[in-house]
Amino acid sequence: MDDVDRKILAELQQDGRLTLTELAERVRLSVSPCHRRLRALERSGAIAGYHARLDANSLGLTFEALVFVTMRYEDRETVAAFEQAVAEIPQVLQAQRLFGDPDYLLRVVTRDLAAYQQLYDERLATLPGVQRLSSTLVMKSVVEARSLPL
Repeated sequence: MDDVDRKILAELQQDGRLTLTELAERVRLSVSPCHRRLRALERSGAIAGYHARLDANSLGLTFEALVFVTMRYEDRETVAAFEQAVAEIPQVLQAQRLFGDPDYLLRVVTRDLAAYQQLYDERLATLPGVQRLSSTLVMKSVVEARSLPL
């Protein structure tokens, strides 16, 4: 990956809807070489996909919590079952396995506190191998969906 590839990636992070012509102009390439580089970046996995960034508040998803999960058991089967179950909960926007205690950090979004309580009681508290859940409510997001530093 060279500087031109990094410029292509930076431009796409800022605006994933650029046409190939616009992208080529911004990185100072003709369309054909820009297209070849773009396809190579997609094939290599550097570009994992394209999507629209939605505003949760506009969609009525106004409640966000960070949930710290401490596992009772950490054997391979329990961890795999936990991770698969978490991946099936649409309200979990991010799930990260951590070193130390707690074992996981989940970023969860719901309509309101009542919806979060229901999710907590019916889904999160019943996840395989969970010993303890601890929630912190998000007051506001200061930095969100930042582009990767290239």
